[in-house]
Amino acid sequence: MSHRNVAPYPPLGWNSWDCYGAAVTETEIRGNADYMAEHLKAYGWEYVVVDIQWYEPQAYSSQYRPFVPLEMDVFSRLIPAVNRFPSAAGGQGFAPLAEYVHSLGLKFGIHIMRGIPRQVVHNNTPIKGSDSTARDIAHTNSICPWNTDMYGVDASKDGAQAYYDSLFELYAEWGVDFIKVDDIAASRLYDTHRDEIRMIREAIDRCGRPMILSLSPGPAPVEYADFFEENANMWRVTDDFWDLWPLLLDMFDRCSKWEGRPGPGCWPDCDMLPLGHIGIHSVDGGGTDRYTRFTPDEQLTMMTLWSIFRSPLMFGGELRDNDEWTLSLLTNREVLHMHRNSSGARQISREDQSIVWSAVGEEGVQYAALFNVGDVPCELSLDLEELGVGEAAEALELWSHQSATIQHRKITALVPAHGVQLYRLK
Repeated sequence: MSHRNVAPYPPLGWNSWDCYGAAVTETEIRGNADYMAEHLKAYGWEYVVVDIQWYEPQAYSSQYRPFVPLEMDVFSRLIPAVNRFPSAAGGQGFAPLAEYVHSLGLKFGIHIMRGIPRQVVHNNTPIKGSDSTARDIAHTNSICPWNTDMYGVDASKDGAQAYYDSLFELYAEWGVDFIKVDDIAASRLYDTHRDEIRMIREAIDRCGRPMILSLSPGPAPVEYADFFEENANMWRVTDDFWDLWPLLLDMFDRCSKWEGRPGPGCWPDCDMLPLGHIGIHSVDGGGTDRYTRFTPDEQLTMMTLWSIFRSPLMFGGELRDNDEWTLSLLTNREVLHMHRNSSGARQISREDQSIVWSAVGEEGVQYAALFNVGDVPCELSLDLEELGVGEAAEALELWSHQSATIQHRKITALVPAHGVQLYRLK
């Protein structure tokens, strides 16, 4: 089966990073999975992803403790810290937690770092299915500049592919459906780590279990678009995205660079949605424990851009603390239908405060998003002729569920600062 068939639509899920950093626990994962099953599953949300350093027993925040002991098995593979994930005791790994998530009708994912742990390289431990050892395959000059856990893997060495094969054999045994690989799509020190991406792709194909492959961080080089499509399902177009307006404004340029690329099995990724209660253990992103700094209008702008562009939607907040407003952003059926079923998203125009994006829907439907990126409310117009929409069009604004008036083949609206109007046109 082609890897593209694993993600025919952009994935929807929850990831633990924005609220719990490196310190998430099994109790918190189960609690958010319960919320998703009760409140979001019916709307298409399905992935529950444990982010970074689940193998670090004493992790306490979004900061990484350098060169600390990590949990691993006899074959040089990281395993969950039992004090944080009690069901992993007895060598069961994430299998019991994945089974619980699956019992809710959801899918289970984990984050890993590119490469092989420095700890096993220094101890020169075995690799399953190979006569080589960890030291034999390590590329010790290939490091992550922001995390000390790993060395790169040298693809030219005997045992390199066997190591990645053994990882994904283990993840398949655990029941993993989604794998986020970090320090691989882009690097502050190196180019994209294409050799290791190829080995990971091969390892997933061999493991016998379909898994979505998500690559981080960004910005992934657009010149490698064909390569990413051949090997992965998602790749970040940005570095870590936080709840700051300049980062959201910048995302318009990033999405424009990737126009025409989103499609079945291949999803340029705008990163997580920092909504609701975030930063619970955070010292990153310019803030700590907080509710999102985005205004309600900025939240609508983010959800609209991600949805019309068809980025994966990965919610970053503590789901159990959602208020009615935040939940409404995730359960708007018309917007989610556009996200799932539209195509051909593109920027129509950008001038002064106004940015217009459009996409094609089903059976004569057209979508148009009218963004005000300025700092004051502004009356903006949407020209239906630019969209190729006929005279008899009907327009519905999808967030307010209000019909829009069309005069002289234009829709004119007072759009709040940093806000948006999202229309479905027939």
